[in-house]
Amino acid sequence: MDEQLKQTPLCGRHEALKALMAPFGGWNMPIQYEGIIAEHAWCRAKASLFDICHMGEFLFEGDFAAGGLEDVFTFSVATIPVGRSRYGFLLNESGGIIDDLIVFRLAPDKAMIVVNAATAPRDFAVIGARLKGGAFTDISAATGKLDIQGPLSRDVMAAAFGAGIAAIPYFRFTTMNLFGVEAIVSRTGYTGELGYEIFIPSDKVVELWDQLLLDERVKPAGLGARDVLRLEVGYSLYGSDIDEATTPLEAGLEGFVDLSKNFVGKEALLRQKEQGVARRKVAFEVNSRRSPRHHYELCFSGEGVGTVTSGVFSPMLGCGIGLGFVRPDLATIGTPLTIIHERVSMEATVCELPFYRGGSLRS
Repeated sequence: MDEQLKQTPLCGRHEALKALMAPFGGWNMPIQYEGIIAEHAWCRAKASLFDICHMGEFLFEGDFAAGGLEDVFTFSVATIPVGRSRYGFLLNESGGIIDDLIVFRLAPDKAMIVVNAATAPRDFAVIGARLKGGAFTDISAATGKLDIQGPLSRDVMAAAFGAGIAAIPYFRFTTMNLFGVEAIVSRTGYTGELGYEIFIPSDKVVELWDQLLLDERVKPAGLGARDVLRLEVGYSLYGSDIDEATTPLEAGLEGFVDLSKNFVGKEALLRQKEQGVARRKVAFEVNSRRSPRHHYELCFSGEGVGTVTSGVFSPMLGCGIGLGFVRPDLATIGTPLTIIHERVSMEATVCELPFYRGGSLRS
């Protein structure tokens, strides 16, 4: 293993399970255990456990408005009710996405910000530079995070930690005592299935992992299956589908931008909204089982018109699916595209999101 790669507290458990490990966002992470297709199927039918300890967590304590936090993101933190969370963006001056993230309102004057692993150091520096007061702390190293996802995840969590779990609505969370420490249990996830994200002190995460895997309805799943699951429901992946050169308007994510409030990048978005975007994100289905890949070219009538940003074979649809960017006039449902890469050629059609609508997410 590259000595520069970071390890989660669960690295020994992954090695004992003979997981295929690979670098991801600067971390040595499990890609698969028994296989991506099998792990995908288990999550869609039962409950899968993901090690997400590599993600970053920051804590802000203070007055949101006076401290400047209210102006940092594309959404208002002050209007999030305590016990709820909200998804949105940290932008640069040009409206490009520095990161997509979720803010958890822990108390009237306290919020937890959950960010992507690879961007965490830059996020912390950017947010810190924009703040005017309050206490801002990087708690990533002290925080462990597990995701349990799948239609049986509520039953599994209730069996392990009590029936109160069932009362947590979608995009809300509760704090509870697990293994003698305070943990945050959130009804969020990244797979399109009913599920929970559990934040717990990092020295307790192995104990939590072992406890949940005692239930025969639960199996571990790696980042390979997670990528197929998230793409089937059309979620963007930072670094592939969105980045600092992409604005929320281009990515079709303007629903997570509140233009009635102040934030860095707002003026750029207003100009783009007035002038129109030069490219737009589309979803497409391939007419075969072949998988499009990142950076493959998207063509229309023999002309290159864009690029694939994500692509996989979808077990639920039985065909290749993907996301990419094309000229806005071609972002119409039903537009035929050809995907080209070296000797590879695939026919595809622009379609609606999500690709897969049968998940248990809001059950």
